[in-house]
Amino acid sequence: MIGNRNSLWFHTLDVLLNIVIILAIVAMIRTFLVSPFQVEGNSMLSTLENKEYIIINKLAYHIGHPDRGDVVVFRPPSDETKHYVKRVIGTPGDTVVVRNGYVYVDQSGDLVQLNEAYLDENNLGHTYRHPPSSGDTREERYTVPEGHYFVLGDNRQGSLDSRSFLSGGAETSFVPEHNIKGKVWFVALPITKIHALEPPKYDL
Repeated sequence: MIGNRNSLWFHTLDVLLNIVIILAIVAMIRTFLVSPFQVEGNSMLSTLENKEYIIINKLAYHIGHPDRGDVVVFRPPSDETKHYVKRVIGTPGDTVVVRNGYVYVDQSGDLVQLNEAYLDENNLGHTYRHPPSSGDTREERYTVPEGHYFVLGDNRQGSLDSRSFLSGGAETSFVPEHNIKGKVWFVALPITKIHALEPPKYDL
């Protein structure tokens, strides 16, 4: 009987130890490698849709930095209790110009219009000043400080992003790099829409 009880305790402890190890591995993976998120809202239409589940790559920004065109999950400077998903448009040192419904990047004094092939027909040529649905095509410039990023939603008339953060009470229009949690790797659910996000080619 004693031998059986010892065997039972040993088996129980072995199971518990394996559970702890598995949980630790999962926590490490979610913290440093990949993590699931659910999209809330329509600010990234038609690239991402409301209620889709996405997998973000966290390792990418542990070993590197966000690039222009990356779709990222981050905490906005206007409310760091939330997570947003947007596209990086301006990187540190860039001057991003919104003018006449289009987005430009100042390259050493020359304005280069971004080729935003990922925008659908409802959004291409419709990037306005805040509020995003205003139709205000007057020029607005954003010079991105070091360690920060300028982000826009792909649904340009329905996205709270770097054009709107100041009006939401933030001290800056830009997202600090440490607020960026990862790069959207692929859409995981629904199964019928599983696909990886391809980086755009801007030819700048």
